[in-house]
Amino acid sequence: MKKTKRQSASKKEVTDPFHYMTGFGNHFSTEALPNALPVGQNSPQELSYGLIAEQLSGTGFTAKRHENQRSWLYRIHPSVKQSPYEPVVSEIWESGPFSDTWLTPERLRWNPQPPTEPRCDFISGIRTVAGNGDASMRQGSAIHLYSASQSMEKRCFCNADGDLLIIPQDGGLSIDTEFGRLQIKPTEIAVIQRGIKFRVSLLGPQASGYLLENYGNPFRLPDLGPIGANGLANPRDFNTPVAWFEDSNEPTQLLTKFGGHFFTCNLDHSPFDVVAWHGNYAPYKYDLKTFNTINTVSFDHPDPSIFTVLTSPLDHEGLANVDFVIFPPRWMVAENTFRPPWFHRNIMSEYMGLIEGVYDAKPDGGFLPGGGSLHNCMSPHGPDGTAVEDATKTKLTPQKQENTLAFMFESSFLYKPTAFAINGGLRQENYTDCWQNISPTFDAANTGK
Repeated sequence: MKKTKRQSASKKEVTDPFHYMTGFGNHFSTEALPNALPVGQNSPQELSYGLIAEQLSGTGFTAKRHENQRSWLYRIHPSVKQSPYEPVVSEIWESGPFSDTWLTPERLRWNPQPPTEPRCDFISGIRTVAGNGDASMRQGSAIHLYSASQSMEKRCFCNADGDLLIIPQDGGLSIDTEFGRLQIKPTEIAVIQRGIKFRVSLLGPQASGYLLENYGNPFRLPDLGPIGANGLANPRDFNTPVAWFEDSNEPTQLLTKFGGHFFTCNLDHSPFDVVAWHGNYAPYKYDLKTFNTINTVSFDHPDPSIFTVLTSPLDHEGLANVDFVIFPPRWMVAENTFRPPWFHRNIMSEYMGLIEGVYDAKPDGGFLPGGGSLHNCMSPHGPDGTAVEDATKTKLTPQKQENTLAFMFESSFLYKPTAFAINGGLRQENYTDCWQNISPTFDAANTGK
């Protein structure tokens, strides 16, 4: 195995590869060796260090300038240098179009998944819960769980079907990508865009969490409108890795997901051999603790869209292929109102997960960290009986909602559960019982005055 001693960051050798450039959607330039980036043109006849230029485009060539996403990579080996693809079968990671077999308007909830089998890495430990749309038509999304007990060894992964939003719930991850290294832990997220090769190493003995596969338009920050300039997630808090590379001749297996199917090929080198890159199509991480929560100071719980971190929009304004929404620690301040999330039926379909603590609308204990719930289009849902009882009696003074971090994937399309979701042993068959102890308090003589 041949490996360079220089494996990190811009214009000088450093020992810690976990450095990041800040900003969302900006044009970045970074090099792991001095003068590796060409000046004045993208790919001169002879590049420094004998590197090869390669462009990675995440949008169509003629996309609007402010929407166009692409990066130039200056690497040791071109990506074309690989063996022919061979199909492989995956029975655990499913893709759209999804079967109608398990489609139901019923409210669903799941327990956390148990520890994974020994010697199970990030990719082999993925289980699909639900999804919608069609990977080959670039619309919709899929919801997965991951659970791993070992790092990816001598293999890497590339998803041609969509962006991957990784949400750790237990255990940290180190993610090597063609653009550099990312390190995330619970309360942080990472996005690995379509077509980017990566491998995942564990920072502890076990790791588990949630994974959203976005087939549709790339994630972006939501428009702020009347919120103004400073609310929700701010661009400066998103971090992109600096250039980092391996110069290795050790054989590597590349597993590729394409059109909902899996293919494998072999490389005679490390795919993480990009010495320099520039552009605006690159993986990134975000610390959910930096989210600037906007909440009510008068009455009523605001719509959940006020907590949107990232959105994959549809062409029709106001509809989303999928939104990523969080419910972080926050001050609960409101006057003369029912404070928890209200009961509602929604045209959007909602999958919720819990990273840590207790969700304020579900204090009864059935919604646990690592678990999840699904409320599809127009299925009624809301706070459980205990939350209702407390909310009608609690003195409405300012309160800090702490020890909590929940999230939601919200889509304009129906989420179709998988066989694993229905019969995989995690579903709580008594979920609807959490609302049965809500007793009517109607009194025609009580005018409320």
